[in-house]
Amino acid sequence: MVDGSDKVVRYLRSRGLRSTDARRKIVEVALDADDHFTAEALLDRIRARGHRVSRASVYRTLALLCEGGFVESREFQRGQLMYEVMVGQHHHDHLICTSCERIVEFENAEIEALQESVARSYGFTLESHSLRLFGVCADCR
Repeated sequence: MVDGSDKVVRYLRSRGLRSTDARRKIVEVALDADDHFTAEALLDRIRARGHRVSRASVYRTLALLCEGGFVESREFQRGQLMYEVMVGQHHHDHLICTSCERIVEFENAEIEALQESVARSYGFTLESHSLRLFGVCADCR
């Protein structure tokens, strides 16, 4: 199976973009993430591995990764954009603690069916959606 990095390189080429050393480093560290991360956290992770890349390159590469569907961006709270790797993932929704900012991923077939039903009742065909539920987690209560 072709790994995510190879798919990203092919995507970049299809858009007429080069796979520079900086982009490859950013992609490698981003696709290695197993959590939700900010652009600044990604920059810190890249630099912790001894790589030198610019902040602007990180933001531009994240935008390309989002356009290609390799990563999704979400604003969970407080206006902070977070990213999540979607390579090898399937759709899920999120519970966000408003106290400690913990993010819990969940899947629920009934909610998915209900969203489809609501969309159909309004004459929509769903292409995508994002469900974020905000509350206080058990640890913070």
